[in-house]
Amino acid sequence: MSAASKPEAGKPAAGMPVAGMPVAGRPVAGKPVAPIRVYSFPLSGHAHRVRLFLSLLGLPFETIDVDLAAGAQREPAFLALNPLGQVPVIDDNGTVLADSNAILVYLAKRYGDAHWLPDDAAGAAAVQRWLSFAAGPIASGPAAARLVTVFGAALDHDAAKRTAAKLLDVIDRELAGQPFAAGARPTIADIAAYTYIAHAPEGGVSLDAYPHLRAWLARIEALPGFVGMQPTRAGLLAA
Repeated sequence: MSAASKPEAGKPAAGMPVAGMPVAGRPVAGKPVAPIRVYSFPLSGHAHRVRLFLSLLGLPFETIDVDLAAGAQREPAFLALNPLGQVPVIDDNGTVLADSNAILVYLAKRYGDAHWLPDDAAGAAAVQRWLSFAAGPIASGPAAARLVTVFGAALDHDAAKRTAAKLLDVIDRELAGQPFAAGARPTIADIAAYTYIAHAPEGGVSLDAYPHLRAWLARIEALPGFVGMQPTRAGLLAA
């Protein structure tokens, strides 16, 4: 993993935080005492969010693949980590957390510079709005469409594509006026939204009509430390 980026040399303006400097109410970003364990599945967009953010932060981690097809998520050992039987789960030297968005919040607060999850009310709310997108229409739109085509899920594919089209139109218009999801700098909002939107074509959801959204995807992919999720094809794991 690449080392976490250091702040530029020079004296900051009075009262202005810079990367690597403490912010009121936030610990100084550091490194875990040992690599963070990530219980994952290679084709899960939820799990990819966590691996992507860890890589962008330059944090050491080890991936433990959970064989969902074989039902490993229902084994007692895994259910002890997450009773819902879902990936991802992290174990940060004894701190065990499930739910991808909750993990992003934890990592941002524990190890990230302040821009990843702003402390001000408006900035935090803007990020939370996108986390709600990720748990709502992104999950029921492009993610659900991909579940149908790749994994053979018994979901309404047409309804998922309609949800995706409505959401992507809104996102494209918003990104016409700003480079990242919640403003001028990348936040965990971008990480939460990226994967299932980038892989939407695998679910039969075209991105051709959304130029600002495609430019945003390219900006995420240009961030130092970016790692993608492997592409999948229709019917890859469908029964």
